Amino acid sequence: MSKKTIVVQQIASPARRPAIQAATLRGLGLNKVRAVRELEDTPSVRGMVNKIPHLAKIIEERG
Repeated sequence: MSKKTIVVQQIASPARRPAIQAATLRGLGLNKVRAVRELEDTPSVRGMVNKIPHLAKIIEERG
């Protein structure tokens, strides 16, 4: 049985944003605008993306 995953893309730079928002992006493994990561679909990952909707978005759900 495969795990559910989500594809997350960084859509903006964390420059001139609070440090916690930049740290959240790094925690998701994103470091450049238009960077894409496939992450396990867990409540903690969803919560991180929901905290920074102006910097990252979910572009696809798999599984």
